[in-house]
Amino acid sequence: MSDFVGRTRELRILDSELRRVAAGGERPGRCLLLRGRRRVGKSRLVERFAERSGAPFLFYAATGASPRADLERLAQDARSSSLPEGNLLAAARPENWDAAFDVLAAALPHDRTSVVVMDEVPYLMDEAGAFEGMLQRAWDRVLQTKPVLLVLIGSDLSMMEALNSYGRPFHQRGREMVLGPLSPAEVGGMLGLEPAAAFDAALVTGGLPLICAEWPHGAGLWDFLSDALNDPVTALLVSAERSLAAEFPQQAQARTVLSAIGSGERTFANIARAAGGIGATPLQRSLRILTGKRVVSAELPLSTRPSKNRRYRVADPYLRFWLRFLGPAMGEVERGRGDLTLNRVRENWTSWRGRAVEPLVREALGRLLPDTALPPAPAVGGYWTRTNDVEIDLVGADRAPLAEKLLFVGSVKWLENSPFDRHDLAALQRHRAALTPDPLPLVAVSRSGTDCTGLDASYGPAELLAAWPA
Repeated sequence: MSDFVGRTRELRILDSELRRVAAGGERPGRCLLLRGRRRVGKSRLVERFAERSGAPFLFYAATGASPRADLERLAQDARSSSLPEGNLLAAARPENWDAAFDVLAAALPHDRTSVVVMDEVPYLMDEAGAFEGMLQRAWDRVLQTKPVLLVLIGSDLSMMEALNSYGRPFHQRGREMVLGPLSPAEVGGMLGLEPAAAFDAALVTGGLPLICAEWPHGAGLWDFLSDALNDPVTALLVSAERSLAAEFPQQAQARTVLSAIGSGERTFANIARAAGGIGATPLQRSLRILTGKRVVSAELPLSTRPSKNRRYRVADPYLRFWLRFLGPAMGEVERGRGDLTLNRVRENWTSWRGRAVEPLVREALGRLLPDTALPPAPAVGGYWTRTNDVEIDLVGADRAPLAEKLLFVGSVKWLENSPFDRHDLAALQRHRAALTPDPLPLVAVSRSGTDCTGLDASYGPAELLAAWPA
């Protein structure tokens, strides 16, 4: 099985950056800021790129244990690197990052391109911005004058965004690149699955390469889960806990709130109740942490009227699946009763999947449009009222969450052997009338096709999968 199914675009970007370094100039050095959620394969991608580039490279991974430990780790990684003068860092044993960057610059070749990778950069950053200031000075003074591609990697999305933001020392000195999980199309291609099954696999694995690598080629969802739930150390079971431990090491309350959202609660009041009756102020604080780290998405209804009916959902499909089914069941899996967990997933799968697939459907439509039936939709969201008496799965608009112009409305019916029929169409028409008097185009997204007339557009798994071309 290939290590980098679906990563050809990212490898092309990295190759292009290195070619620009090789093109030379007064300041040939280039910097790339690579961010992405934990376990999406950032480190392995860059390591594979560096290995196949043929350029001498240093791959350094910060630990965050202490400043001294991180500098010692730099010396160790330099000693085992392919930089011709990598031993300089090991011999110098720098006491701070100012000195470390000076020695690093001296170790870089001046007559050929090289690659320096610094992984988990957020571990090195502090509120005072000391590391960022030293990095900026070193880059402007010496590193940029060398033919080097500097790749800074981080899993804390908000901190990596801040690194290049206005007012910070390193502002506009690096090109930003985001590495997401494997798309449903990439997951399907990697695992040899049909379109509908590819979406199921994407919802369970979240497109994380480590989990996908454990899925036998061509195997169905239930075969995979049956095997995975009999092994308490499989990536499907342990990846989420490791990510959460790294993301929220001292924020137990935020973890409790996240578990409440993962259990299916979406509104502020219901989340507070499910989190043990947490007060409004600490709940707001926890939600700010979770949304700031991009672990939770806070969404408003998409319409031409302002609304405060905010809903929350776990952003990552795999983490959403883990919080709902696997995390609470770790005890029974560890005592060899993964069959109980599997039965629970089976009992709740259809209803859980029907809601979990909606964000993927919205993303797919945003990528697909325009087509022969619908115009381009800069924003694709949903609409709901406070009492949920009106709920529309798909709303296309010119902007979000407060639109000037609505473009279409639609419904998602993701059931097996149950096509979108005239009853579903009638419900969609009623909800459209509650949203707007305009005769907006009606759209159906169905796992099992349609069985009615009166729709302006319809999409199935195969059409949606085309949103992510190879």
